Amino acid sequence: MNGLPLVLLLLVAAVLGVVTFRRMNLPPVLGYIVVGLLIGPHALAWAPDTPATRYLAEFGVVFLMFSIGLEFSLPKLKAMRLQVFGIGGSQVVLTMLAGLALASMVGFLSSWWGLNFLTLTWQGALALSGALAMSSTAIVSKMLSERLEVDKPQGKVIMGALLFQDIAVVPLLILVPALARDTENLTMALSLALIKAITLLALLLVFGQRLMRVWFHFVVKARSQELFMLNLLLITLGMAWLTEHIGLSLALGAFVAGMLIAETEYRHQVEEDIKPFRDVLLGLFFITIGMQLDLKVVIAQWWLVGLLVLGPMLIKFAIVVMVSKLFRQTTGTALRSGLALASAGEFGLVLVSLTDKVSLVPNAILQPVLAAMLLSMLATPFLMAASDRIVLRLASSEWMLASLNLTQIAAKSIATDKPVVICGFGRSGQNLANMLKREGIDYVALDLDPDRVREAAAAGESVVFGDAARKESLIVAGINRAAALVITYASTASALKVLHHVKVMRPNLPVIVRTYDDADLDTLRNAGATEVVPEIIEGSLMLATHALVLLGVPLRKVLAGVQEMRDTRYSLLRGYFHGADDANMNDATRLHSISLDAGASSIGQDIAKLGLELMGVEVRAIKHAAGMVTIPEQEIVSHQLSSGDVVVLRGSPEALALAEERLLR
Repeated sequence: MNGLPLVLLLLVAAVLGVVTFRRMNLPPVLGYIVVGLLIGPHALAWAPDTPATRYLAEFGVVFLMFSIGLEFSLPKLKAMRLQVFGIGGSQVVLTMLAGLALASMVGFLSSWWGLNFLTLTWQGALALSGALAMSSTAIVSKMLSERLEVDKPQGKVIMGALLFQDIAVVPLLILVPALARDTENLTMALSLALIKAITLLALLLVFGQRLMRVWFHFVVKARSQELFMLNLLLITLGMAWLTEHIGLSLALGAFVAGMLIAETEYRHQVEEDIKPFRDVLLGLFFITIGMQLDLKVVIAQWWLVGLLVLGPMLIKFAIVVMVSKLFRQTTGTALRSGLALASAGEFGLVLVSLTDKVSLVPNAILQPVLAAMLLSMLATPFLMAASDRIVLRLASSEWMLASLNLTQIAAKSIATDKPVVICGFGRSGQNLANMLKREGIDYVALDLDPDRVREAAAAGESVVFGDAARKESLIVAGINRAAALVITYASTASALKVLHHVKVMRPNLPVIVRTYDDADLDTLRNAGATEVVPEIIEGSLMLATHALVLLGVPLRKVLAGVQEMRDTRYSLLRGYFHGADDANMNDATRLHSISLDAGASSIGQDIAKLGLELMGVEVRAIKHAAGMVTIPEQEIVSHQLSSGDVVVLRGSPEALALAEERLLR
């Protein structure tokens, strides 16, 4: 099979594989690999593993390296130098040394036991040790984002190590082809490859950045999106061809092209435009990796595959833990980082594929190694999901640190009376805290940035280090006696976790959630949010205010219009709740909350049949006993009242008094 039928087969298989693995909450990369395994020549034999297919799949690696080059920035490396060069650099070097030692030991034992097929040349051992040092950037970074751990200590260590691995791939891509040359000329080949790479990088970095910026300005002046995309493909593939033409790799040229464009103002546009090509072609690359795997060889040598899964993972785990501890990370951080980085990765597969291409490693070893790498990648999501339980079993100090942290939170909370629990103490959280202090209202803030917590606490702020998405942190922060809870960071995943805990412990607690836009509005409200405040709406209102005033519209009229827009968007703000200090105010319309106790006459009745509208009263919201808030009119009209509901009404004092009597008696 070739031509269009082969392309259609690959597309159908890729779609089915990605959909299946998405449903199981597993990374798509694993779906691509499994699909390649099934349709490949060693299983169903629907698709041939030809050199032409592999060459096309290499362009996936080309665009991946281009994306890595776009993210390569000296300020970023400087800010994370401890994690990148300290922990990441040590991990890669020590893992490669351990891989060489392991290969030497296996070679000695195999000759002793007569298993000569396990013997490797030192060139092949060096190439495989480089592959062993890599971890899965795609899988690990996705899991960190889903678990909200990117900004935690282990997240910073893991991302720093992954960044160094990405950088280390560049010299390894130069080294592996050079290792395949004649042993006598190896030194000359390595030296020549190094000179070529240094000369090319020097020329491009010195002169290429200026030329790239001028060329992009020239292309952009044409104001054609089609031309911009064609130019992007030309630069990426042209640089890849150039490096391959001088004896280096396609991926190295793409990496350099990404570095050059990263220094221009078109970086973000390029990053978005290149994603479709990168993801599709990278998927094709992983399919070809799966096609190379021969299950018959793996099954026949299952014991060797098992050893190659457990051995390297244990070695990498031990190295990451040891290096992390040497750089003064806590035991919990070191263990979590080790579990995340223990498996193989995409660039490891790239190096193994390159090793196979230049015939550095015999197929009898390559097949078990490839199978072991794929199995370890498959285990990564499960290891990271179980990391907390594993760490608590392995590190007794984690219990003490967790208890100490919760004690510090409780000590802050105990000193407050009916506090507002602030989840997140960034700019929004600090502004809210200042306003609460001005009104004499107590608060307790939880934040995961240790530097921010330390500085704010030293300045006298009531803020402590804690994860608001954890039930224990909310309990000791005083949620059971809190007056309200405010989520000040825009993360729907974390907000839903917080809302779940609030719904279980304090279903009637008012919760205000910040979001970027209205995309998750219904989801958050259904989860129990009293009000959702989208940044984009508030920003647009302020933008409109300034624009209208500058255009000569009277300020009073502008403010009235903005207030009307807010009343429409934030239904709970239409009117306001009056208190004793409002007795002399002339506003006729106000908000009034009525709590329905067990003896209220309206319990069990449809609110639409009570005739509250005929009294001149508008039902603005219903806070259910379970904690959910209903605001849309069509839902309120059809709602049947139950014990524990809080009904928010809007109207004149006289109308509100009549409505309260109707609801309660």
